[in-house]
Amino acid sequence: MNEIAAVLGDEARWRIVGWLAERPRSVGELVELTGLRQPQTTKHLQALARAGVVSVAPLGQKRVYALEAEPLREFGLEIGELVRKAEAQAGERDVLARYQAALDAETAAAVRERWADGREFSFERLVPAPPDVVWRYWVEPEKLATWWAPPSLAVVEVVLDPRPHGDAVLEFRDAEGRYRSEGHVQEATENERLVFDLAVLGDASYTAEYDLELDEVPEGTRLRLGLRITDTTVEAAPAIAGIETGWGQVLDNLTETIKGAQR
Repeated sequence: MNEIAAVLGDEARWRIVGWLAERPRSVGELVELTGLRQPQTTKHLQALARAGVVSVAPLGQKRVYALEAEPLREFGLEIGELVRKAEAQAGERDVLARYQAALDAETAAAVRERWADGREFSFERLVPAPPDVVWRYWVEPEKLATWWAPPSLAVVEVVLDPRPHGDAVLEFRDAEGRYRSEGHVQEATENERLVFDLAVLGDASYTAEYDLELDEVPEGTRLRLGLRITDTTVEAAPAIAGIETGWGQVLDNLTETIKGAQR
């Protein structure tokens, strides 16, 4: 497949393939159609033949080339699969577009330290499981690690010790590096409420104060998460811009992870 992709990437060869799709043609015909010299046309045909895209038959003094449909059919299936995957990721492209718009806005606003202090966000999800199950996915490290990361990041360490002054730690990694936050639990009422803070370490720092509430409903648990920003640095603009889309993805991860475990 790689060889076919490479050989069809040349404009002259692509045009030759188009003409051969109409009918087999001799080298002389193709020389006239391409407007190239015969040695150049022959080299293109030989490259197509090596890739299996065309076959050649000597007819007397002529060499006639014909297009081979099967390799192109297989190549077309591969391209079709790529298209299918790309179309399936339309939501991810929308997320990127929203993040870019948010990043542009936040970068323009980040003209001084503490520029985003007091900014608040709120999220809500209906999770098809009782509050005690959802609670465990917040306070048990092995469960937390299964969902608390957007697609581009992996969890390295995560702790939410559900008692006042308990440790709160979150560390991600991606291809560019690691990103660590540390804080403490302020309030914990089992299966009902968890209040904690996390301060992002490094130059692009800010502190996020979280207020998680779990309410039992007939469908399972209504999860509400409030988030308030303090201590923002100018360099934190990219992180602040990603809060809305990032937490939306993370809470979707949580919901789908619990759904899968309940089956």
